[in-house]
Amino acid sequence: MITELIIGFLYPGKPLANVAFKTYGYIIMAQALGFIGDFKLGHYMKIPPKSMFIAQVVGPQRMFTKDGVYPELNWFFLIGALAPIPVWLLARKFPNHKRIELIDMPIIFGGVGGIPPARSVNYTMWGIVGIFFNFYVYRKFKAWWARHTYILAATLDAGIAFTSVLLYFALQNYDVYGPLWWGLDGDDHCPLARCPTTPGVVAVGCPVL
Repeated sequence: MITELIIGFLYPGKPLANVAFKTYGYIIMAQALGFIGDFKLGHYMKIPPKSMFIAQVVGPQRMFTKDGVYPELNWFFLIGALAPIPVWLLARKFPNHKRIELIDMPIIFGGVGGIPPARSVNYTMWGIVGIFFNFYVYRKFKAWWARHTYILAATLDAGIAFTSVLLYFALQNYDVYGPLWWGLDGDDHCPLARCPTTPGVVAVGCPVL
């Protein structure tokens, strides 16, 4: 948003300049934040930062070929290319069912990229809010939807960020985490995940490296 705000004041009425400035100003920052997120995930998994960095420069030949580590991932390119075909065939066979045309497989597959850090509770709430406003409110109160929905979406995003900080200082800072249920289960069910990786360190229930 800050890049759009800056270029909007500098070059008002020039959308191409706006998009170009956002590309250079936002995409670089987004890639850097994603890289930092990978480092944080590696920290949780007790992977040294140097190993995390070196793993980023491994070429595709050692990753996706038959002699690589993950050759099975190549099947997902085929799955992604073929997945929209059944939706298209169903839309042709049942032209009266307009909702079939609304199924977007790339968006469905792309949404999985939010895991981690998103959990099942995140996707549940996104689905409830999205269906309520884009289906019920859109059909019953279209004028209100056109005027306020996107403003409300930005407000909800800001509210989540503010509430997260508030919950930390008000509850989690005092070890109050709310009810325990499967949607908030952060355990990866790996008993060795918390074991030390430093050679020679002895911990109960963990192997000594």
